[in-house]
Amino acid sequence: MEIHLMNVNGVDLAELRSDQFVIQQVQDALDLLANCAYQGAEKIIVQEKHLTPGFFDLKTGLAGDILQKFSTYRIQLAVVGDFSKFTSQSLRDFMYESNQVGRINFVASVDEAIAKLTHGRLNSGVS
Repeated sequence: MEIHLMNVNGVDLAELRSDQFVIQQVQDALDLLANCAYQGAEKIIVQEKHLTPGFFDLKTGLAGDILQKFSTYRIQLAVVGDFSKFTSQSLRDFMYESNQVGRINFVASVDEAIAKLTHGRLNSGVS
């Protein structure tokens, strides 16, 4: 698992950049949370490819279980991907509602993720 740490305008972020690590179960998410928190990041960016396809099938309950851990541990998450391929109205509603609350965000780019996780502050420099 490769975690890229950055500080954007005083906000510590972690971005998962691994091509091999996939969150397949709740324990994988907890491991990621613990690793990032240990390194000082309370806001995490993952790509859609880091989530098992079952995450996007709400009937499995996996999305709810995983995202509940992020809420419980007060870790903000941004999931980056092209979500237009998902046709489930309940999934679209779920992503819309998540974006409204702001703790969990489904976005189209890493730049958008950074903006959301830093409360819309424009990036004056990523370290």
